Amino acid sequence: MVEDAEFAELKRTVTELKDRQAILDCIHRESRGRDRQDVGLIASCWWPEGIDEHGPVIMTAPDYPERANSGHARFFSATMHNLTTHNCEIDGNTAHSETYVIGTMLSPDKQSMKIAPGRYFDRLEKRGNEWRILYRRCTVEMSMDGSAEWVNGPMCKGFLRSVWGKEDKSYQRPIEVGTDGERW
Repeated sequence: MVEDAEFAELKRTVTELKDRQAILDCIHRESRGRDRQDVGLIASCWWPEGIDEHGPVIMTAPDYPERANSGHARFFSATMHNLTTHNCEIDGNTAHSETYVIGTMLSPDKQSMKIAPGRYFDRLEKRGNEWRILYRRCTVEMSMDGSAEWVNGPMCKGFLRSVWGKEDKSYQRPIEVGTDGERW
């Protein structure tokens, strides 16, 4: 029947859209976890046997959250991983994606910053109803260094600034207006 065929096609389409969104959500959660130094959030995005390749450093998923956080904390006082272009190919319970990332890193003294665009090549697997990263390869495509004087100047005075950990105001529920929080 036509209705059965239409329903089956609709079901396939909804399943694919749901999978694509779950994959993108996983990749976004992983970046948010690193920007907040949230070990649990980072770990929730990886299968236990997962492997991350950041340049010459290859880490297993169980070690990755702590090692990535300590590396960031050693060289920076804040990071932001801005995800942009995302392509994804799904084949059953395996997906391959390419996600552009613009990493921004603030120096420990908060006086300078780096911008480093790159890409993530991810292989994800769906187990049960959950998508997680199994393998990640990272590229760095270019970089730029600059002064962070603007955020330290009068234009940003009083703005909230990021905090590593769950003290960051993005975790606050419900979100409320107030005078608390780290400020420039």
